[in-house]
Amino acid sequence: MPSVKDLRVRIASVKSTQKITKAMQMVAAAKLRRAQMTAESARPYATKMAEVIANLAAGMAGGEAPPLLGGNGMDQKHLVVVATSDRGLAGGFNSGIVRAARERIATLIDQGKEVKIITIGRKGRDQLRRLYSQRMVENFEFGVKSTTLAQVRPIAQKIIDMFVAGEVDVVWLASSRFKSVVTQTPTVRQLIPATVEQTDSKNVAFYDYEPDETEILETLLPQNISVQILTAMLENQAGFFASQMTAMDNATRNAGDLINALTIQMNRTRQAQITKELIEIISGAAAV
Repeated sequence: MPSVKDLRVRIASVKSTQKITKAMQMVAAAKLRRAQMTAESARPYATKMAEVIANLAAGMAGGEAPPLLGGNGMDQKHLVVVATSDRGLAGGFNSGIVRAARERIATLIDQGKEVKIITIGRKGRDQLRRLYSQRMVENFEFGVKSTTLAQVRPIAQKIIDMFVAGEVDVVWLASSRFKSVVTQTPTVRQLIPATVEQTDSKNVAFYDYEPDETEILETLLPQNISVQILTAMLENQAGFFASQMTAMDNATRNAGDLINALTIQMNRTRQAQITKELIEIISGAAAV
């Protein structure tokens, strides 16, 4: 049974941890608002670009589509891009993304496909290389700075170069979709060939493009890959801070509960020692 001194030391240690988790919660809450605003402001741009691509693709025949839109006609070599954060202490945020990526990778391997992996973020790299170290191509890290379009362009260029060189046929992106402070949904979507949402032709405006649709798409599709990765990273950033705020709040509450339990145990131990000493004194006096 621990002594009163041991319990006091442990209580002091838990209080120090509680101060740290409380501070991290407040920092995450302060950063969450800005990250959420940035992620939400990037969505209309990505949505409008998808609409423009869909409009351009609707006016083209199947054989005229650029490879980034129509594919190269093969479906054997797959590249899975897994975007996580570089830091932990965010509950199951990173694990959820990695789990969704692993499910997709396992499905592709079961189908006999050749799978390669690019990771964005240290946590995704550390978790995936335990099982798929031979399949990993490269890892990118951004640290704690806010992600910009200039930072994601080398990633998009790497993916495009691999596709053009025939190293991959299909590219997938695994990331998190920020919905609210308490809800972040891991998603896996296809980057190459670009997915075009079906729209009602009655509600779609048709335009005459100059130059033609093919030339515009050849310029727009590589940019779209950068935008999709940037949007995913911004969504990840908001989801990370939301998960970290929730995790640190739970840790602070658990630390408080532990401090209360240890305090009760310390008081009982001290009372037991006092009672024992009184009994020894009374017994000694009675013996005299």
